[in-house]
Amino acid sequence: MKSIKVGLLGIGTVGSGTFDVLKRNQQEIAARAGRAIEITMVADLDIERAKQLTNGEITVVNDANLVVDHPDIDIVIELIGGVGIAKTLVLKAIANGKHVVTANKALIAAHGNEIFKAAQEKGVIVAFEAAVAGGIPIIKALREGLTANRIQWLAGIINGTTNFILSEMRDKGLDFDVALKDAQRLGYAESDPTFDIEGIDAAHKLTIMASIAFGIPVQFDKAYVEGITKLQATDIRYAEQLGYRIKLLGITKRTNGGIELRVHPTLIPTTRLIANVEGAMNAVLVRGDAVGDTLYYGKGAGAEPTASAVIADLVDITRLATADPEHRVPHLAFQPNAMADTPILPMAEITTSYYLRMHVADQRGVLADVTRILADASISIDAMLQKEPAEGETRTDIIMLTHQTQEKNVQAAIAKIEALSTVVGSVTKIRLEGLG
Repeated sequence: MKSIKVGLLGIGTVGSGTFDVLKRNQQEIAARAGRAIEITMVADLDIERAKQLTNGEITVVNDANLVVDHPDIDIVIELIGGVGIAKTLVLKAIANGKHVVTANKALIAAHGNEIFKAAQEKGVIVAFEAAVAGGIPIIKALREGLTANRIQWLAGIINGTTNFILSEMRDKGLDFDVALKDAQRLGYAESDPTFDIEGIDAAHKLTIMASIAFGIPVQFDKAYVEGITKLQATDIRYAEQLGYRIKLLGITKRTNGGIELRVHPTLIPTTRLIANVEGAMNAVLVRGDAVGDTLYYGKGAGAEPTASAVIADLVDITRLATADPEHRVPHLAFQPNAMADTPILPMAEITTSYYLRMHVADQRGVLADVTRILADASISIDAMLQKEPAEGETRTDIIMLTHQTQEKNVQAAIAKIEALSTVVGSVTKIRLEGLG
């Protein structure tokens, strides 16, 4: 059978990894796909660098439209990033009847509904395994491997940069700013790390997984997003003393009132496997009604791990390209006419447990005042630490873990606690998930 011709848009870290792995493992990949898959065109603004990376073996251009419009190209790999020109090129490739593979989580999270609709109408496939958790095949697992299950919830460490920073803060007792600089020096964080440390990257990935898990449209604009920039080494240390670790989690749950869709720092019991995922690694824990809990772990970024996912998508498309479009696996797992309109819950309505730390005057009656406010808000206390003040100090920390309650109850109680004359500054609030 004639080989599948692929056009590559962008030959940066992931693009060069894809080119190298596809060439290195071409015989095994062809044996699995049923025919050869070869990259025959590359578009990149730096033509000379692209020629060096491809050893001058293929056509290199600086205009991506030449690839997207080329009649011989069967599949377009989009590795440009962003939601501007990338969206234009993907939609153009679809209009030209070409299948698309992308690692662009921002594009899928923000415009996936439009892109999948266009692909369905044209009868082509848009594959995006590499957009979530790098080399971990979590999209495949959710969309196909767990298809018999009613997914109840999933929770993921889906940003390696923030996980590395939090691991450094815990292991070395570093403050956030110092740990971030270390991550940048070692290449784990970009010079502008905003998307990572503010939780935006994780929210893009979570939005995609939630859509597949629950059969809802992608709705990134409704996700609650909170990063790690305000975390203090003090809280990481107190969490450890209480038997917990703090991770930036993406969490989505099916509830009676709607779908929870949230990214934020979270206390997890140290006995959970996912709590022990360290460094730049990723992990996703999924609970299905039939299978129970399954954990997916591996490298969430990097040239060859992400290339592994890109090439897996190329093989899938090669196998399915000749199949009747109506018999292919749907982009978001559920048939387009069976997608649900289940609402995304406002953050105030979510229910979880909480870690609360307050800096208070070391005097009689403070604890009684705080517990009374919590009780009035129907918040019960699960565990507590009351630190002895250092010598010469007149203030100390009180740390409380609550049982499950609604976010709006905690917010109302915190406002009243912060108004007490014996409480200094703001109350630190971190959500807690048992994941058991």
